[in-house]
Amino acid sequence: MLPLPLVPSPADVEVTGDASFPLADAGVTGDPDAAAALRAMLAARTGLDLPDGDGIVLASAEGGPAESYRLEVSATGIRITGADAAGLFYGVQTVGQLVRRDGERWVIPAVRIEDSPRFVYRGVMLDVARHFHDVATVRAYIDRAASLKLNVLHLHLSDDQGWRLELRSRPALTEKGSAAAVDGAPGGFYTQDDYRAIVDYAASRHMTVIPEFDMPGHTHAVGLAYPELAEAPVTDVITEGSTPVAGEPYTGTAVGFSSLRVHDEATYDFVRDVFGELAELTPGPWLHFGGDESLGTAPEDFAYFVARASAVIADLGKTPMAWHEAGAVASLAPGTVGQYWGFVTPTDAAPQHARAFAERGGRVVLSPADAIYLDMKPTADSALGLTWANGVTSLERAYAWEPSTVVEDLAEDAILGVEAPLWTETVATLADIDALAFPRIAAAAEIAWSPALGPERTWESFRSRVGGLGPLWTTLGIHFPALEEVPWTT
Repeated sequence: MLPLPLVPSPADVEVTGDASFPLADAGVTGDPDAAAALRAMLAARTGLDLPDGDGIVLASAEGGPAESYRLEVSATGIRITGADAAGLFYGVQTVGQLVRRDGERWVIPAVRIEDSPRFVYRGVMLDVARHFHDVATVRAYIDRAASLKLNVLHLHLSDDQGWRLELRSRPALTEKGSAAAVDGAPGGFYTQDDYRAIVDYAASRHMTVIPEFDMPGHTHAVGLAYPELAEAPVTDVITEGSTPVAGEPYTGTAVGFSSLRVHDEATYDFVRDVFGELAELTPGPWLHFGGDESLGTAPEDFAYFVARASAVIADLGKTPMAWHEAGAVASLAPGTVGQYWGFVTPTDAAPQHARAFAERGGRVVLSPADAIYLDMKPTADSALGLTWANGVTSLERAYAWEPSTVVEDLAEDAILGVEAPLWTETVATLADIDALAFPRIAAAAEIAWSPALGPERTWESFRSRVGGLGPLWTTLGIHFPALEEVPWTT
């Protein structure tokens, strides 16, 4: 018998009999938010509109781990018990994956599941700076990620190509810095109401939004709005891609050439303005200030900027977050969270920089580029994606890594979680997002949620379980590529 098509793999699952529960005559009772999520899931999957009534019970019970749930299915009913609202929601997602056809009936097999997450931080990142993606697209990506029990959406809101969030304290950022995108694609930005709508929608799916304004590098668009804050482009660091020109929009893909004026006090007025307003708009605990690929900034200037910028965010009552290069700075604000984007087998000083966050009271999010960067090509002939992170990233490679072994001497309790970034140099539409994210986002979800060891935590089990999700993903309108690595159910 093939494994149940459950991704991520639950902590403990048992098939309890041959009988199944038929959905046709079922009603739903219990928590109204979870009931609404269940009805929407089952309507999309089966076309059934479940009324109030007996059959499926949604309940809460204190005492279990955060986000945990218990699912019990028999021939006579279903009961989902969550330790909290998130746990109930994740139990609903599991039910959605279990639904199957039995002749003319829709049924759910008899099982008992006890489930809870390995890591508290289970993230995806969407770059809306290289190509802008509207609110509807972001909502769709939230739905996709939440269905796999991911709970963080990191929005990369600024880069050399564009600034994507309206700020009333600095209106020129979107008036002058939002129009461009890679290869001349349309730019765009979120109004504050748009951003609030994204945050609220994410919260309804138990996802926290982490906004990122990247600096002191990746700031060419800032220079379009406030040229007095920007250094001239340092073009000798560019190894490929078009050359930027000061004062002109940038539509290429080169990195590392831009920098804020680190020793100008007006720069820190800017930092206080943009992160102060961002803090007011963002209920979540983290604000990301980037800090990566500052190739045009001298190391001592980078250290000076990182120390001051991280302190500004900490003083706002938020937890600063930065890419792992910021770990090189001794005066980084204590408690800053680092995001490691090196390789599964680290190179140079990347592991030392990652460990430094933990040594200063912070924790680390792991995003090894050659395993979990969703913008890498999944196959050599993929029309989308890049290959700089050690070539093609197959689904098997995306699955075959273990967070606790990436950074040597980084204790597991220092790992906050994992995040799968999707940079958008080649990604302009929701269909493009699907083509690169799926099915590899499922590997990221399992690594973030499931126990490191277990009977189903194998490549063979995973590829079979992913294959079983094909009908569900198709029904939900997800345009996933049918990779040859997976035995798809049709």
